[in-house]
Amino acid sequence: MKGVLPYNNFEHSPYGMTYFGHPTGRGCDGRLVIDFIALDLGLPLVPAYFSKGKDFNQGANFAVIGSTALKLDYFRQHNITNVPPVDTSISVQLGWFDQFKPSICNTTEACKAYFSKSLFIFGEFGGNDYTFVLSAGKSISEVKSYVPVVIDTIKGAAESLLKQGAMNIVLPGNLPTGCIPIILTIYASPNKTDYDHLGCLKHYNTIGSYHNIKLKKVVVQLQTKYPKAKISYADYYKPVIHFLQQPKRFGFTNGAPLRTCCGGGGPYNYNLTASCGQPGVSACSYPSTYINWDGIHLTEAAYRIIATGWLKGPYAHPPILSGYHK
Repeated sequence: MKGVLPYNNFEHSPYGMTYFGHPTGRGCDGRLVIDFIALDLGLPLVPAYFSKGKDFNQGANFAVIGSTALKLDYFRQHNITNVPPVDTSISVQLGWFDQFKPSICNTTEACKAYFSKSLFIFGEFGGNDYTFVLSAGKSISEVKSYVPVVIDTIKGAAESLLKQGAMNIVLPGNLPTGCIPIILTIYASPNKTDYDHLGCLKHYNTIGSYHNIKLKKVVVQLQTKYPKAKISYADYYKPVIHFLQQPKRFGFTNGAPLRTCCGGGGPYNYNLTASCGQPGVSACSYPSTYINWDGIHLTEAAYRIIATGWLKGPYAHPPILSGYHK
């Protein structure tokens, strides 16, 4: 295992068990937010850019599990070495996008016309950056010092797409860091006052909330600068909090909202040395009754609700389907 995230497990069962019946490279038991958005728009599931023999005329997915906003060199320069072995940061993904463009449009004007009718889901970025900084032993205040750099990177990348003709961009925020089983396990505290009424680590949640405040400001800035475009802030934070506040209302009836479905035991069923996808680690029988799938990522059931909230509200501002440029 390299760093904090178990990179090599996603190609093993029980990943993909709920919908596909086999692993697909998704960090989930089934479909992701982007899958549900595609289906709602009448599109096929968006193929990964590096898939062989796929049709990309209706979309391409450049996302990589464990990817960061910042380049890996940036982390290494700051003595943060618990990072992925390969750089798949924003700049790298934009490079892939540049390589991809000639397959769908041949001129600057043709690309602008094509992108004006396209939907760009840009992220979520930042969560992995902060996890890697935390894993280097940095304090929460030190982690927060990286937020402006991450936000500037996201802003610059989003603006590059707008300059190329993008008219519909969705910028997802961060999840509540202190409610994620991997964080709850690694940074467990004997002090009960470190936890909120939901059982989340209060101070760790301030990382995600600080990032999201900054990102919302970027959305306003970009929308002001590019008034003809539609730029949405998509919320991951509020829905997860809502799930924890009223789990049964959303169908999460397992009785332990912070426990993960697939894991190797412990208070949150998350174990760094026995994580989902490793030999001997099993999944729960009914993933749809859980919020969290593997200690890091959410279940298909959670992603479905979030996707609906992004498409129609209340979890995106403005919702994706309101005033969508076609």
